[in-house]
Amino acid sequence: MERQLQAFIAHLRNERQVSEHTQLAYRRDLDHVLAYCSKSGIDNWNALQIQHLRQFIARQHHQGQSSRSLARLLSAVRGFYRYLNREGVCNHDPANGLSAPKGERRLPKTLDTDRALQLLDGAVDDDFIARRDQAMLELFYSSGLRLSELTSLDTDQLDLPAGLVQVHGKGSKTRVLPVGRKAREALEHWLALRGISAPVDNAVFVSRQGRRLGPRAIQLRVQVAGQRELGQNLHPHMLRHSFASHMLESSQDLRAVQEMLGHADIATTQIYTHLDFQHLAAVYDSAHPRAKRSKGSDS
Repeated sequence: MERQLQAFIAHLRNERQVSEHTQLAYRRDLDHVLAYCSKSGIDNWNALQIQHLRQFIARQHHQGQSSRSLARLLSAVRGFYRYLNREGVCNHDPANGLSAPKGERRLPKTLDTDRALQLLDGAVDDDFIARRDQAMLELFYSSGLRLSELTSLDTDQLDLPAGLVQVHGKGSKTRVLPVGRKAREALEHWLALRGISAPVDNAVFVSRQGRRLGPRAIQLRVQVAGQRELGQNLHPHMLRHSFASHMLESSQDLRAVQEMLGHADIATTQIYTHLDFQHLAAVYDSAHPRAKRSKGSDS
């Protein structure tokens, strides 16, 4: 069983060319399954059945493993068994039809409006790095881009006179988003300096060496801005969450926010309806004629 597991990891590395991080994650999860098999007297992968895996997942959940971790583990098992079936070692998938136990859905962290303005409204030095970072922050918050969408953004996807940006989201779906005035101004300042680096391609956001900024580099720049301006940890998805929350709070148009975020399922967008519940409750109490207390009433 160990030999076949090693062969699968080699397949991931050599044929599928997945990242080292992904290889390690697969190996770690499948090692847990292998250890369970050893303790349970299961001596080959074809003998691992759905009832065994269900028992293993239930035990891991009882011991405190998160739903997200268990979902990732099941994904690793499915990938492994696709490989084993292709190699003729097995003829089934014990993870077929299994799903991780549902955990509590945590509300995404956001900046309130004042904190978002504090982040973006400070003085910006007129230099390459400062202008680039400001443009990234403004675009994240203005248009709700995912990190991958901003990383892959090319100059021909921007139409600043029209105030629009075209992004390629999950599932190769394209959507066109508005770009606010402040973000347009920040992008114009940045694009005037971008050419200094002699960019090697059409990437909007590049390093001093002219290379497209990768996800990790962008995360680090956002983190630096968060510590400098707010004294807190900040990541790109927090800006996307803040965009969604503030848009929904102002417009109350769930469908429009869904389209701007590029969510396939409106249930994904509905999580933002819970973020400002206390604010909405306060507005209701003060505005609804059947909620208002009569003057002088103690009850």
